Formats: sequence, structure tokens, C-alpha cells
Amino acid sequence: MASNLLVVTKGHPFDHNAFHALFDANADIVTTFVEQPAAQVILRPENVGRYDAVLFYDMLGIPMDPNDLASAQPSADYASSIESLLARGVGLILLNHALVQWPLWPLWREITGSTFRLTQGEVDGRQVPGSGYRGGAGEPHRNATHRLSPLGAPHPVTRGLESGFEITDELYLRTPLARTPDIVPLMASDYAFTQANFSPPPLAPKAEQAAWAHEDGDNIIIWARRVRNSPVVASEAGDGPAAYENPGFRRLLANAIQWVTSDEARAWARNSRPAE
Repeated sequence: MASNLLVVTKGHPFDHNAFHALFDANADIVTTFVEQPAAQVILRPENVGRYDAVLFYDMLGIPMDPNDLASAQPSADYASSIESLLARGVGLILLNHALVQWPLWPLWREITGSTFRLTQGEVDGRQVPGSGYRGGAGEPHRNATHRLSPLGAPHPVTRGLESGFEITDELYLRTPLARTPDIVPLMASDYAFTQANFSPPPLAPKAEQAAWAHEDGDNIIIWARRVRNSPVVASEAGDGPAAYENPGFRRLLANAIQWVTSDEARAWARNSRPAE
């Protein structure tokens, strides 16, 4: 039986035709696309029940004005909807820029597990610099060609990708992910995650950019995460057509959708909760 997938977009430019083709090519899913802010209505508990999983490819809550922090927080209604998804155990997939949205909303950072920061600040109890983007000086958005390889024990998300695959895509330089039982690294890049290969965070203040110094970063760019009752797949890969059209990435995404909607994934997520 095909899975019903809700895909949420808006807030970051992307090639709509190439992105939609990702899902058109998969006969095992029935995909509904919705843009923000209409997505906030569809994601309400009374409306979202028909969907087996939600894929986020949107980018909201970025505080362009440091004095306007209210815009960096979700409405109470939207926050309640996301809480409800987690309580029901709905599978979630987060691609590329969706990981970095809502940087001031603690729940979103909990969902993603990401250590990415738009500017310097606290992650996992320590002060870290803002995260870098792939590119040399003056070329912050030039993508890199690199190889992704699976990590650890075989996992349903990497099935059929045991030999890895090469991809041209965006990369981030950020501090390492937390090492907890609730985060399972799935795929790592062979790229060199050193400061010399990245540009400073473009939304950081100029003074911070000029003084930017970052430790070697984490090469894990695909991971599974369990949050409350929900299985999550987080992928920093997926920036543009070169990724969308990549057979390896398409297989990865199809596997991720299949896994987060499975009984196996939901059971794994539920087991993260302490016994009551």
C-alpha cells in the first residue's frame, strides 16, 4: 500500500519542477505539497491524520532583525500542532535548509538533533561559533562533489546504498552531533570539514564573520533521530537539482520515507521514552 506523504515548503528558493520530480518518480508514495503558511492549517491534528509522514523542506523563523525575536518563534497554534505530531508518533523527514529553521525554538533543535548555528551561541551546553557553508572566500554557495558512505550496522534507510554514492551538494561546517542513543549516524561524507574549505556564516554580524574561527566539523550528514514517539530522518543533503536527480539520493529518500512510516521505526521511537 502506498504511503501518504505531506511535503511542506516555502521560505527558501528551490527548483520546484526538479524537486517535485523526486516524488513523481516514486510509485510507492502519494504526495501532497503544501506551502507555508497554509501548512500550519493542514498540520493541525484535525487535518493531518490522513498522512503517514511529513517531510519538511521549508525555512521559517530566521531572525533577520536581531531586535525582532518574536518572528523567530512559532505561533502557539503551530507549536501545538508539532507537539501533536510527536505525541502521535508521525514519521518526520527534514531535508537541507529545514534543519536550520527556527533556530531560537528549542523544540525544533530537539527534533533535528542538529548542531548548526546561524550565528555564535550555545549548543549542548557549550558556546560554539556560527556554522560555515561550503565554498572558498567569496564563494559561499558553491556546492561540493563528495562521496557519501553508510556508517555502522546496516539500516533500512541505507539499504541498497552499501557501496555509497557520489553527490554534488551543499555542505555545512558545524560542531559534532551529540553522541546519544537517540541519534543514529547513517551516512558520512569524505569531504574535509575544515575551516579552510568553508565560508563564515553569511547571516552573522560582520564582526563575527571577520573573527570567525571554527574547529574541524562533523562529517555525518545523514542521521536518524527519535523524538518522543516519532522516528525522524535528518539529511543535510538535498540542496538542489544535482542532488534531486542523483540516483543514490533518490534511493536514500525513498528508503527514509518507507522507514519512518514503518512499525519498526515507530517501535524504535517509542522505546526512547522512559517507562511510566
